[in-house]
Amino acid sequence: MTYIIAEPCVDVKDGACVDVCPVDCIYTTDDDNMFYINPDECIDCAACEPVCPVVAIFAEDDVPEEWDKFSDLNYTYFGLSR
Repeated sequence: MTYIIAEPCVDVKDGACVDVCPVDCIYTTDDDNMFYINPDECIDCAACEPVCPVVAIFAEDDVPEEWDKFSDLNYTYFGLSR
């Protein structure tokens, strides 16, 4: 399983999650408006979840329904499908 970054991260890009990720699986570019977690690299450690200041990170199975599209967005960002 992977973790998903959802809507509260849009236009925030705090970066606390990147700092604590032990496998460096959280990515962004200057052109992106949020961070993305690579599902192939995520080790499901949950280190990123409690440090997110906007409560935008969820276990894939726990993403709130209204933000489910962010699960697909996260996968497609890395050229993957769910």
